[in-house]
Amino acid sequence: MCGIAGQFALNGGEADAPLVGAMAERLAHRGPDGEGNFFSGPVGLAHRRLAIIDLSDEGRQPMTNEDGSLWIVFNGEIYNYRELRAELLAAGHRFTSATDTEVILHAYEEWGRDCLHRFNGMWAFALWDGRRRELFCARDRLGVKPFYYTVIGGSFLFASEIKALRAHPAAGEVPNDRMLLTFLAWGVADHTSETMYDGIFQLPPAHAVVVSEEGVGEPERYWDFEMNPAPRGAAVDDEAAARRVRDLLTDAVRLRLRSDVPVGTCLSGGIDSSTVTALINELLRAESPESVGDRQKTFSVCFDNPMFDESGHIDTVVAATGVDGHRTTPDTVGLWEDIERLLYMQDEPFASLSIYAQYCVMRLAREKVKVVLDGQGADEQLGGYIAYQAPYIRGLLRRHEFLAALREGIGSVRHHRSFFSWAAQQFRVRSERRDLLRGSAPEVLRYAGSLDAVLKRETVASNLPLLLHWEDRNSMAFSIEARVPFLDYRLVEYLASLPLDQKVRRGVTKYVLRRAIRGLVPDAVRCRMDKMGFVTPEEVWMKDELAPHILALFSTPEFSRRPYWDAERVLGNYREFLEGKSAYSTEFWRIACAELWLRQFEVENAGGVVEA
Repeated sequence: MCGIAGQFALNGGEADAPLVGAMAERLAHRGPDGEGNFFSGPVGLAHRRLAIIDLSDEGRQPMTNEDGSLWIVFNGEIYNYRELRAELLAAGHRFTSATDTEVILHAYEEWGRDCLHRFNGMWAFALWDGRRRELFCARDRLGVKPFYYTVIGGSFLFASEIKALRAHPAAGEVPNDRMLLTFLAWGVADHTSETMYDGIFQLPPAHAVVVSEEGVGEPERYWDFEMNPAPRGAAVDDEAAARRVRDLLTDAVRLRLRSDVPVGTCLSGGIDSSTVTALINELLRAESPESVGDRQKTFSVCFDNPMFDESGHIDTVVAATGVDGHRTTPDTVGLWEDIERLLYMQDEPFASLSIYAQYCVMRLAREKVKVVLDGQGADEQLGGYIAYQAPYIRGLLRRHEFLAALREGIGSVRHHRSFFSWAAQQFRVRSERRDLLRGSAPEVLRYAGSLDAVLKRETVASNLPLLLHWEDRNSMAFSIEARVPFLDYRLVEYLASLPLDQKVRRGVTKYVLRRAIRGLVPDAVRCRMDKMGFVTPEEVWMKDELAPHILALFSTPEFSRRPYWDAERVLGNYREFLEGKSAYSTEFWRIACAELWLRQFEVENAGGVVEA
């Protein structure tokens, strides 16, 4: 895990070493263990190293092959690097290190651009092919690792984070109003290749792009998957499906324990992170991975408010596994002290304060480990969010499966009645609060269509990419590598192939996973029907401790001059909420966060420095 940056001068000139160096310096938090660069004519590559595999100097980047014809900067992990290394050795390749980075170089020599199909992992890399005179850039299948770029001043610039590209004085000079308004109206981001900075883009997941002296090619997709639209599958046996999920997930966790530094686990108390925790403990007994040590370390967030506190479920998992549990309790004092750095690390405004809980967990984890595993990605694939029940029932009705729809409706009401009552109120309140905004934003309907279409969209566009963005920046803010076994592409492909009733059945979410972990995760957690995760008591905070800060923010001249909202109505609406005259909705935080981000944006444009 590292930070990468670079330049390809498209105008026939040479790479700008001071610029590339400045870009890399802004990524120092991603790689505190070393730095390096490579310059050759139009190409400049820079790297900040977080040493995870092969801690020796042989793991330094940029890295080259034997004859110096290939150079690479790489961020991420190729988990199956040992197997690929053995295959490449058998084919006659010679290695000088034990790194996965060198495996990429030799895989490219052996298989060319098709090497991407061989990798199981997370990656963003730029590989300079001196013979072809081209830069080959690629991002992993699900977009776990970031890759941003811009074309400006006759150059292609790329980096792990937007802030590095902004080292160029003309990069992202103004906000991308369409993306910012879409965020404000619908709470989404990272759902397209555009960012909230005009002219700065991200390479989409599962895409590669080639840059040469002829220009920047079109990004090309190299992998995809399809969700099975069938409600049921006669050929799919429940127990067989559960065993396959258990086996695939176990191997995904096994691969992600490969490390030359200590590995721990983020434990929220939910089904997904509890499953990862329990599987690691099982592997610890069977295989004793050195990266975990004698006893697994877990990192959790707790709250004084019992409505949002998961301590009971965390206690259950800790007692069942005997892990060495560590906990942190975020509060509003810490949030307001951290908000500037948190925004700087994220580069873009964020839709929910749940991000702060994860930020605090990563800060806690850095005291003990350098790598963490967590359960990210299970909800989007397995119908884990309760709101997915509606498109499932709607899809059944459209297929004229009325009895099945009735069964699902009864199950949903039985297990999630309070959620649907809250959701109906929120739909009305949020629709009204979108009227506080000025300008038009493209409509983003996350739950439109049938369940298979919703899950595919949520996995590749409307939800998971944003959560992966948050996790990458939160973890790297503390020089921590985060790994996500539920996004092992083999598991993703298998879960996608299953019929929908393996994901939701009679109101029970993640049906096949719950069966797969029977006897592994305590039933008190395995069978729970509520959905929390790393949440914060946002509504409580926004009504109480944060209210003076938000009122002050909404009352400033700067806020009133913004073209994105009706400032007077926003302030009035927020006061009505404080007085108990209207319900809370996340539009308040999104608007506040956007204002804080815009102020930071203006400071940077004026040449100011945000403390990292």
